Amino acid sequence: MASHRKSRPAGTRVAGIRTPALATAALTSVALLSQSANAAPADDKPSLEEVEKKVDDLYRQAESATDTYNAAKERTTKQRKQVDTLLDDVARRTEKLNQAREELGSFAAEQYRTGAAAPGTATFLLADTPQDYFDQTQLMGRLTSRQKGAVDDYVSEQSATMKKRQEASQSLQSLTETQSDLKTAKATVQKKLADARELLSELTAQEKARLAAIEKAKQEAAARKAAELARQQAAAEKAAQEAGRQESTPGTGTSTATDSSYATRAAKALAFARAQIGKPYVWGATGPGSYDCSGLTQAAWKAAGVTLPRVTYDQVNAGTTVSLADAQPGDLVFFYDDITHVGLYIGNGMMIHAPKPGAYVREESIYYDGESAIHSVVRPA
Repeated sequence: MASHRKSRPAGTRVAGIRTPALATAALTSVALLSQSANAAPADDKPSLEEVEKKVDDLYRQAESATDTYNAAKERTTKQRKQVDTLLDDVARRTEKLNQAREELGSFAAEQYRTGAAAPGTATFLLADTPQDYFDQTQLMGRLTSRQKGAVDDYVSEQSATMKKRQEASQSLQSLTETQSDLKTAKATVQKKLADARELLSELTAQEKARLAAIEKAKQEAAARKAAELARQQAAAEKAAQEAGRQESTPGTGTSTATDSSYATRAAKALAFARAQIGKPYVWGATGPGSYDCSGLTQAAWKAAGVTLPRVTYDQVNAGTTVSLADAQPGDLVFFYDDITHVGLYIGNGMMIHAPKPGAYVREESIYYDGESAIHSVVRPA
Protein backbone atom coordinates (compact mmCIF):
# COMPACT_ATOMS: atom_id res chain seq x y z
CA MET A 1 0.00 0.00 0.00
CA ALA A 2 2.81 2.34 0.80
CA SER A 3 4.11 2.05 -2.75
CA HIS A 4 0.79 3.43 -4.11
CA ARG A 5 0.82 6.57 -1.94
CA LYS A 6 1.57 9.72 -3.82
CA SER A 7 4.29 11.96 -2.49
CA ARG A 8 2.98 15.11 -0.89
CA PRO A 9 3.93 18.25 -2.81
CA ALA A 10 6.22 20.59 -0.93
CA GLY A 11 4.54 23.62 0.52
CA THR A 12 1.12 22.08 1.14
CA ARG A 13 1.36 22.70 4.85
CA VAL A 14 1.47 26.03 6.51
CA ALA A 15 2.34 25.97 10.19
CA GLY A 16 1.50 22.29 10.33
CA ILE A 17 -1.87 22.64 8.54
CA ARG A 18 -2.50 20.93 5.24
CA THR A 19 -3.74 23.42 2.62
CA PRO A 20 -5.89 22.79 -0.42
CA ALA A 21 -4.41 23.12 -3.91
CA LEU A 22 -6.01 26.55 -4.51
CA ALA A 23 -4.48 27.98 -1.38
CA THR A 24 -1.16 26.50 -2.36
CA ALA A 25 -1.36 28.19 -5.73
CA ALA A 26 -2.21 31.49 -4.06
CA LEU A 27 0.74 31.20 -1.74
CA THR A 28 2.98 30.42 -4.69
CA SER A 29 1.74 33.53 -6.51
CA VAL A 30 2.40 35.68 -3.45
CA ALA A 31 5.90 34.23 -3.18
CA LEU A 32 6.57 34.91 -6.86
CA LEU A 33 5.29 38.48 -6.57
CA SER A 34 7.44 39.02 -3.52
CA GLN A 35 10.49 37.70 -5.34
CA SER A 36 9.67 39.85 -8.34
CA ALA A 37 9.40 42.95 -6.15
CA ASN A 38 12.68 42.19 -4.47
CA ALA A 39 14.37 41.55 -7.78
CA ALA A 40 13.19 44.83 -9.34
CA PRO A 41 15.21 47.65 -7.79
CA ALA A 42 14.70 49.61 -10.98
CA ASP A 43 11.29 50.65 -9.61
CA ASP A 44 13.13 52.55 -6.86
CA LYS A 45 15.41 54.33 -9.30
CA PRO A 46 14.68 58.05 -9.46
CA SER A 47 13.22 59.42 -12.64
CA LEU A 48 15.30 61.50 -14.98
CA GLU A 49 13.46 64.62 -13.88
CA GLU A 50 14.23 63.80 -10.24
CA VAL A 51 17.90 63.31 -11.08
CA GLU A 52 17.95 66.63 -12.90
CA LYS A 53 16.36 68.39 -9.93
CA LYS A 54 18.77 66.78 -7.48
CA VAL A 55 21.77 67.77 -9.60
CA ASP A 56 20.50 71.35 -9.97
CA ASP A 57 19.88 71.56 -6.23
CA LEU A 58 23.37 70.26 -5.51
CA TYR A 59 24.89 72.81 -7.87
CA ARG A 60 22.92 75.58 -6.21
CA GLN A 61 24.02 74.41 -2.78
CA ALA A 62 27.61 74.31 -4.03
CA GLU A 63 27.25 77.86 -5.34
CA SER A 64 25.87 79.00 -1.98
CA ALA A 65 28.80 77.33 -0.23
CA THR A 66 31.10 79.02 -2.76
CA ASP A 67 29.84 82.43 -1.63
CA THR A 68 30.54 81.41 1.97
CA TYR A 69 34.01 80.30 0.88
CA ASN A 70 34.63 83.56 -1.00
CA ALA A 71 33.56 85.66 1.99
CA ALA A 72 35.77 83.66 4.37
CA LYS A 73 38.68 83.92 1.95
CA GLU A 74 38.26 87.68 1.74
CA ARG A 75 38.14 87.95 5.55
CA THR A 76 41.22 85.76 5.83
CA THR A 77 43.17 88.06 3.52
CA LYS A 78 42.18 91.17 5.47
CA GLN A 79 42.81 89.57 8.87
CA ARG A 80 46.20 88.25 7.80
CA LYS A 81 47.26 91.77 6.77
CA GLN A 82 45.98 93.10 10.10
CA VAL A 83 47.88 90.44 12.05
CA ASP A 84 51.09 91.15 10.10
CA THR A 85 50.76 94.88 10.82
CA LEU A 86 50.14 94.27 14.53
CA LEU A 87 53.06 91.85 14.82
CA ASP A 88 55.37 94.36 13.11
CA ASP A 89 54.17 97.03 15.56
CA VAL A 90 54.74 94.71 18.52
CA ALA A 91 58.27 93.96 17.29
CA ARG A 92 59.09 97.68 17.01
CA ARG A 93 57.64 98.43 20.42
CA THR A 94 59.48 95.52 22.01
CA GLU A 95 62.76 96.79 20.61
CA LYS A 96 62.01 100.26 21.92
CA LEU A 97 61.05 98.77 25.28
CA ASN A 98 64.35 96.90 25.49
CA GLN A 99 66.25 100.11 24.77
CA ALA A 100 64.32 101.89 27.53
CA ARG A 101 65.11 99.04 29.93
CA GLU A 102 68.81 99.25 29.11
CA GLU A 103 68.74 103.00 29.75
CA LEU A 104 67.05 102.48 33.10
CA GLY A 105 69.64 99.83 33.94
CA SER A 106 72.46 102.22 33.26
CA PHE A 107 70.84 104.83 35.53
CA ALA A 108 70.45 102.31 38.30
CA ALA A 109 74.05 101.12 37.94
CA GLU A 110 75.32 104.69 38.08
CA GLN A 111 73.30 105.44 41.22
CA TYR A 112 74.56 102.27 42.85
CA ARG A 113 78.19 103.26 42.13
CA THR A 114 77.72 106.80 43.50
CA GLY A 115 75.58 105.68 46.40
CA ALA A 116 72.75 107.91 45.31
CA ALA A 117 70.30 105.09 45.73
CA ALA A 118 69.82 101.98 47.77
CA PRO A 119 71.71 98.84 46.54
CA GLY A 120 68.47 97.18 45.51
CA THR A 121 67.40 99.97 43.16
CA ALA A 122 69.02 98.34 40.12
CA THR A 123 66.98 95.22 40.76
CA PHE A 124 63.83 97.29 41.03
CA LEU A 125 64.55 99.20 37.84
CA LEU A 126 65.27 96.09 35.84
CA ALA A 127 62.20 94.20 37.05
CA ASP A 128 59.51 93.27 34.52
CA THR A 129 56.93 95.43 36.32
CA PRO A 130 58.89 98.46 37.54
CA GLN A 131 55.75 100.53 38.10
CA ASP A 132 55.20 98.63 41.36
CA TYR A 133 58.53 100.01 42.61
CA PHE A 134 58.59 103.39 40.89
CA ASP A 135 55.38 104.43 42.58
CA GLN A 136 57.17 104.47 45.89
CA THR A 137 57.76 108.07 46.90
CA GLN A 138 61.14 107.39 48.49
CA LEU A 139 62.62 105.86 45.33
CA MET A 140 61.13 108.47 42.99
CA GLY A 141 62.61 111.19 45.18
CA ARG A 142 66.11 109.89 44.47
CA LEU A 143 65.74 110.01 40.69
CA THR A 144 66.73 112.98 38.56
CA SER A 145 64.19 114.56 36.24
CA ARG A 146 65.88 112.85 33.29
CA GLN A 147 65.66 109.51 35.03
CA LYS A 148 62.04 110.10 35.95
CA GLY A 149 61.29 110.86 32.30
CA ALA A 150 62.97 107.60 31.28
CA VAL A 151 60.93 105.69 33.85
CA ASP A 152 57.68 107.24 32.63
CA ASP A 153 58.57 106.44 29.02
CA TYR A 154 59.39 102.86 29.93
CA VAL A 155 56.14 102.31 31.81
CA SER A 156 54.10 103.92 29.03
CA GLU A 157 55.84 101.89 26.35
CA GLN A 158 55.42 98.69 28.31
CA SER A 159 51.68 99.31 28.68
CA ALA A 160 51.30 100.08 24.95
CA THR A 161 53.31 97.00 23.99
CA MET A 162 51.20 94.74 26.18
CA LYS A 163 48.06 96.20 24.61
CA LYS A 164 49.37 95.60 21.09
CA ARG A 165 50.34 92.05 21.99
CA GLN A 166 46.81 91.45 23.22
CA GLU A 167 45.35 92.87 19.98
CA ALA A 168 47.67 90.67 17.94
CA SER A 169 46.63 87.61 19.95
CA GLN A 170 42.94 88.36 19.40
CA SER A 171 43.50 88.94 15.69
CA LEU A 172 45.37 85.66 15.42
CA GLN A 173 42.44 83.91 17.11
CA SER A 174 39.97 85.50 14.67
CA LEU A 175 42.20 84.52 11.76
CA THR A 176 42.31 80.93 12.99
CA GLU A 177 38.50 80.82 13.24
CA THR A 178 38.08 82.30 9.77
CA GLN A 179 40.52 79.78 8.33
CA SER A 180 38.42 77.06 9.93
CA ASP A 181 35.30 78.53 8.26
CA LEU A 182 37.20 78.61 4.97
CA LYS A 183 38.14 74.96 5.29
CA THR A 184 34.55 73.96 6.13
CA ALA A 185 33.09 75.91 3.21
CA LYS A 186 35.63 74.40 0.83
CA ALA A 187 34.77 70.88 2.02
CA THR A 188 31.05 71.61 1.56
CA VAL A 189 31.55 72.79 -2.02
CA GLN A 190 33.64 69.75 -2.88
CA LYS A 191 31.10 67.38 -1.31
CA LYS A 192 28.15 68.89 -3.23
CA LEU A 193 30.03 68.76 -6.52
CA ALA A 194 31.12 65.17 -5.89
CA ASP A 195 27.51 64.17 -5.15
CA ALA A 196 26.33 65.81 -8.38
CA ARG A 197 29.03 64.07 -10.43
CA GLU A 198 28.11 60.74 -8.86
CA LEU A 199 24.44 61.16 -9.78
CA LEU A 200 25.31 62.05 -13.36
CA SER A 201 27.77 59.16 -13.66
CA GLU A 202 24.98 56.69 -12.91
CA LEU A 203 22.96 57.76 -15.95
CA THR A 204 23.05 55.69 -19.11
CA ALA A 205 23.98 57.26 -22.43
CA GLN A 206 20.30 57.28 -23.40
CA GLU A 207 19.34 59.00 -20.15
CA LYS A 208 22.06 61.61 -20.63
CA ALA A 209 20.70 62.30 -24.11
CA ARG A 210 17.21 62.71 -22.68
CA LEU A 211 18.55 65.03 -19.98
CA ALA A 212 20.23 67.14 -22.66
CA ALA A 213 16.92 67.30 -24.52
CA ILE A 214 15.13 68.48 -21.37
CA GLU A 215 17.79 71.17 -20.88
CA LYS A 216 17.43 72.29 -24.49
CA ALA A 217 13.65 72.57 -24.10
CA LYS A 218 14.14 74.73 -21.00
CA GLN A 219 16.55 76.99 -22.88
CA GLU A 220 14.12 77.37 -25.76
CA ALA A 221 11.33 78.30 -23.35
CA ALA A 222 13.63 80.81 -21.66
CA ALA A 223 14.55 82.28 -25.06
CA ARG A 224 10.87 82.78 -25.88
CA LYS A 225 10.36 84.54 -22.54
CA ALA A 226 13.37 86.75 -23.21
CA ALA A 227 12.04 87.64 -26.65
CA GLU A 228 8.72 88.60 -25.09
CA LEU A 229 10.47 90.89 -22.62
CA ALA A 230 12.48 92.44 -25.46
CA ARG A 231 9.27 93.21 -27.37
CA GLN A 232 7.73 94.77 -24.28
CA GLN A 233 10.78 96.95 -23.68
CA ALA A 234 10.91 98.00 -27.31
CA ALA A 235 7.23 98.94 -27.23
CA ALA A 236 7.71 100.94 -24.04
CA GLU A 237 10.65 102.85 -25.52
CA LYS A 238 8.70 103.61 -28.66
CA ALA A 239 5.76 104.86 -26.63
CA ALA A 240 8.03 107.10 -24.59
CA GLN A 241 9.59 108.58 -27.71
CA GLU A 242 6.22 109.23 -29.27
CA ALA A 243 5.00 110.96 -26.14
CA GLY A 244 8.08 113.18 -26.15
CA ARG A 245 8.77 112.49 -22.48
CA GLN A 246 12.45 113.31 -22.69
CA GLU A 247 11.76 116.82 -23.97
CA SER A 248 8.85 117.64 -21.70
CA THR A 249 10.03 116.21 -18.38
CA PRO A 250 11.80 118.76 -16.10
CA GLY A 251 15.38 117.88 -15.30
CA THR A 252 15.64 115.57 -18.32
CA GLY A 253 19.02 117.00 -19.26
CA THR A 254 20.63 115.83 -16.03
CA SER A 255 18.92 112.44 -16.25
CA THR A 256 20.06 111.97 -19.83
CA ALA A 257 23.64 112.87 -18.89
CA THR A 258 23.52 110.41 -16.01
CA ASP A 259 22.10 107.67 -18.25
CA SER A 260 24.80 108.36 -20.84
CA SER A 261 27.53 108.13 -18.21
CA TYR A 262 26.16 104.84 -16.94
CA ALA A 263 25.82 103.47 -20.46
CA THR A 264 29.49 104.28 -21.12
CA ARG A 265 30.67 102.40 -18.03
CA ALA A 266 28.24 99.56 -18.66
CA ALA A 267 29.57 99.17 -22.20
CA LYS A 268 33.08 98.67 -20.80
CA ALA A 269 31.83 96.10 -18.29
CA LEU A 270 29.95 94.21 -21.01
CA ALA A 271 32.93 94.30 -23.38
CA PHE A 272 35.05 92.71 -20.67
CA ALA A 273 32.39 90.07 -19.91
CA ARG A 274 32.02 89.14 -23.59
CA ALA A 275 35.77 88.62 -23.82
CA GLN A 276 35.47 85.98 -21.07
CA ILE A 277 32.87 83.87 -22.90
CA GLY A 278 34.06 80.29 -23.17
CA LYS A 279 36.16 80.35 -20.00
CA PRO A 280 35.28 77.70 -17.42
CA TYR A 281 33.28 78.16 -14.25
CA VAL A 282 35.51 77.41 -11.26
CA TRP A 283 34.25 78.00 -7.73
CA GLY A 284 36.15 80.76 -5.95
CA ALA A 285 37.78 81.99 -9.17
CA THR A 286 38.09 85.67 -10.09
CA GLY A 287 39.98 85.35 -13.37
CA PRO A 288 41.68 85.73 -15.64
CA GLY A 289 41.47 82.09 -16.73
CA SER A 290 38.25 81.11 -14.96
CA TYR A 291 35.42 82.62 -12.91
CA ASP A 292 32.55 81.91 -10.61
CA CYS A 293 29.39 84.00 -11.03
CA SER A 294 30.22 86.90 -8.69
CA GLY A 295 33.89 86.78 -9.66
CA LEU A 296 32.87 87.51 -13.26
CA THR A 297 30.56 90.43 -12.42
CA GLN A 298 33.15 91.90 -10.05
CA ALA A 299 35.90 91.68 -12.68
CA ALA A 300 33.64 93.10 -15.41
CA TRP A 301 32.69 96.19 -13.46
CA LYS A 302 36.27 96.62 -12.23
CA ALA A 303 37.24 96.96 -15.90
CA ALA A 304 34.76 99.85 -16.03
CA GLY A 305 36.33 101.51 -12.97
CA VAL A 306 33.68 100.40 -10.47
CA THR A 307 34.57 98.34 -7.41
CA LEU A 308 32.03 95.70 -6.40
CA PRO A 309 32.13 93.49 -3.31
CA ARG A 310 33.24 89.90 -3.78
CA VAL A 311 30.09 87.90 -3.03
CA THR A 312 26.54 87.99 -4.36
CA TYR A 313 24.81 88.86 -1.10
CA ASP A 314 27.05 91.94 -0.83
CA GLN A 315 26.84 92.86 -4.52
CA VAL A 316 23.05 92.98 -4.32
CA ASN A 317 23.41 95.97 -1.96
CA ALA A 318 26.06 97.74 -4.05
CA GLY A 319 23.78 99.88 -6.15
CA THR A 320 20.21 100.92 -6.88
CA THR A 321 17.48 98.32 -7.21
CA VAL A 322 15.38 98.72 -10.37
CA SER A 323 12.43 96.81 -11.77
CA LEU A 324 12.99 94.05 -14.29
CA ALA A 325 11.03 96.07 -16.84
CA ASP A 326 13.51 98.95 -16.42
CA ALA A 327 16.63 96.78 -16.63
CA GLN A 328 19.45 98.25 -18.73
CA PRO A 329 22.58 96.65 -20.18
CA GLY A 330 25.19 96.38 -17.45
CA ASP A 331 22.72 95.85 -14.61
CA LEU A 332 23.24 92.92 -12.26
CA VAL A 333 20.50 90.28 -12.22
CA PHE A 334 20.35 88.23 -9.02
CA PHE A 335 18.68 84.85 -8.62
CA TYR A 336 16.99 82.76 -5.93
CA ASP A 337 15.75 83.72 -2.48
CA ASP A 338 19.17 83.19 -0.95
CA ILE A 339 20.81 85.35 -3.67
CA THR A 340 23.29 82.69 -4.70
CA HIS A 341 23.70 83.58 -8.38
CA VAL A 342 24.26 86.72 -10.45
CA GLY A 343 24.61 87.60 -14.12
CA LEU A 344 25.37 90.71 -16.17
CA TYR A 345 22.34 91.92 -18.15
CA ILE A 346 23.00 92.63 -21.84
CA GLY A 347 19.45 93.54 -22.91
CA ASN A 348 16.59 91.74 -24.65
CA GLY A 349 16.13 89.39 -21.70
CA MET A 350 19.66 88.02 -22.01
CA MET A 351 22.71 88.07 -19.76
CA ILE A 352 26.34 86.96 -19.58
CA HIS A 353 27.11 84.74 -16.62
CA ALA A 354 29.26 81.94 -15.27
CA PRO A 355 26.47 79.35 -14.83
CA LYS A 356 27.69 76.43 -12.71
CA PRO A 357 30.47 73.85 -12.30
CA GLY A 358 31.17 71.99 -15.51
CA ALA A 359 29.87 74.88 -17.63
CA TYR A 360 31.49 77.88 -19.27
CA VAL A 361 30.90 81.63 -19.30
CA ARG A 362 28.11 82.20 -21.81
CA GLU A 363 25.19 84.29 -22.92
CA GLU A 364 21.87 82.97 -21.69
CA SER A 365 18.31 84.05 -21.01
CA ILE A 366 17.64 85.51 -17.58
CA TYR A 367 14.70 83.09 -17.51
CA TYR A 368 16.99 80.05 -17.72
CA ASP A 369 15.52 78.68 -14.48
CA GLY A 370 12.09 80.25 -14.74
CA GLU A 371 10.85 83.76 -14.01
CA SER A 372 10.30 82.94 -10.33
CA ALA A 373 14.04 82.36 -9.90
CA ILE A 374 14.82 86.05 -10.52
CA HIS A 375 15.37 87.81 -7.20
CA SER A 376 16.17 91.40 -8.19
CA VAL A 377 17.95 93.73 -10.59
CA VAL A 378 20.59 96.18 -9.35
CA ARG A 379 22.30 99.06 -11.14
CA PRO A 380 25.80 99.24 -9.67
CA ALA A 381 26.94 102.66 -10.88
